[in-house]
Amino acid sequence: MPDIAAQRGQISENRTHREILIIMSALMMAMLLAALDQTIVATALPTIASDLHGLNEYSWVATAYLLTSAIATPIYGKLGDLFGRKKLFQISIIIFLIGSALSGLSQSMHQLIIFRALQGIGGGGLMSLVLAIIGDIVPPRQRGRYQGYFGAVFGVASVAGPLLGGFLSGAHSILGVSGWRWIFYINLPLGVLALAAVATRLHLPSFKLQHKIDYMGAALMTVSVVSILLVSVWAGIQYAWSSPQIIGLLIAFFVFGIGFALWERRASEPLIPLDLFKNDIVTVSVLMSILTGIAMFATILYIPMYQQVARGYSPTVSGLLMIPLVLGMMAASIISGRMITKTGKYKIFPIVGTILLGLGIWLFSHVSLTTSQLTLAFWMIVIGLGLGSLMQVPTLAVQNSVDIKQMGTATSTTTFFRSIGSALGGAIFGSILISRLTAHIEKLLPAAGKANISTSALESSNQALASLPSFIQHDVMLAYTQSFHDMFLLGLPFVAAAFITALILREAPLRTSHGPMPSEKVKDLVSHSPIEL
Repeated sequence: MPDIAAQRGQISENRTHREILIIMSALMMAMLLAALDQTIVATALPTIASDLHGLNEYSWVATAYLLTSAIATPIYGKLGDLFGRKKLFQISIIIFLIGSALSGLSQSMHQLIIFRALQGIGGGGLMSLVLAIIGDIVPPRQRGRYQGYFGAVFGVASVAGPLLGGFLSGAHSILGVSGWRWIFYINLPLGVLALAAVATRLHLPSFKLQHKIDYMGAALMTVSVVSILLVSVWAGIQYAWSSPQIIGLLIAFFVFGIGFALWERRASEPLIPLDLFKNDIVTVSVLMSILTGIAMFATILYIPMYQQVARGYSPTVSGLLMIPLVLGMMAASIISGRMITKTGKYKIFPIVGTILLGLGIWLFSHVSLTTSQLTLAFWMIVIGLGLGSLMQVPTLAVQNSVDIKQMGTATSTTTFFRSIGSALGGAIFGSILISRLTAHIEKLLPAAGKANISTSALESSNQALASLPSFIQHDVMLAYTQSFHDMFLLGLPFVAAAFITALILREAPLRTSHGPMPSEKVKDLVSHSPIEL
């Protein structure tokens, strides 16, 4: 019986650089679908909520996608290891496209929330399977020369999303269809092209393990993840941190999370094998992913918010003003990737990356109403260089340190915990921003002015600020700016923790080929079908 690991290695090593680039184009297109979806929808949400008369359910359009995509990520990783990734990847694209089409057809906010949840099930597979497939087709030592392309995808999405979202949602009608519906329909041609490219160009081994699906583990994980993601959406905004709702969700997160860990120890086919964490590289990389996700949220989400609220720019303009950060991230990703390929060393990059990220966040803690855009652009370049240097290393280190049979599970675990970190970052920094805003408004505004301000208005946008009396607008924007100052300053401990994890990350020699697995052979565990060609 042939060795599946050997089949994977032989297939990847036989590919030319041109063939890998063709495959990468298909993978990048699929990743663009998932990355673009979040930024383009966020810009259009006010228009969508107004058109569908659902302002009360506004936040759930984004939350539904976030919940299902986070839950689906480790499940896709495990199933990919059990059955092979090509067909599963195609299924995830199809689910995403069906969810996109139905979202565009929605006639109510409740329908849109349901269809966005369906879209998220597909989106979770797009992100996790792309990274795992890269691990299948490119050995770790050579992966650096290609990973810069994927940094470019996120960069394009972060700029193009707000631009497209603003343009499409601002159009009353395009070809007889409401403009905002095209933010979902635009996924369809991209998705079809990605499907065609994957079907014709991506050739991976097809196999089937003797398996038992871990339904109980999936259920326990789902409740725990839903609980913490709801905390990230509600805490400090809809409910106080000390409210019974938030305390109950936090208790559920810990209780079901511990239950999940205990169950996985005894499960015959665990969703996330705890044996992975006996590998110190996996443990440290996962911790780094969580901390990176938290710190990343403080920059990518809240710098545009500062531009919109404190400087009065539209979502479209604030997206364009993020270009320096994107360019810095792309440059660092490409340069660090090529240096990793050349030297075979990766540990230095998260160390340098966390230093630069910390410097950039510290610089933003000095932001004011009069800080020039040129200065802000330089600060964003520093942050982008930091993010680009460190973001890809945890995944690379994990993929290099595990057996090929666990590639998908290990990759999706890293992606999953980064998503959890991002959710925690949203809760932590959102709560910090609002609490500091309240404190600064109490200090800056006279009693007469306070009566004209509601917390909900302050949490909205520059349009809400424009509706306030002119004699207090300046003080409100100043309070906002001081709140951003405090929030960025309080983000530094998380970056410091990420720096410490980078220091203790063990550097293992990067494999120059997939080669045989260091442990037991896959042939002892699997029955297989011929390689898909």
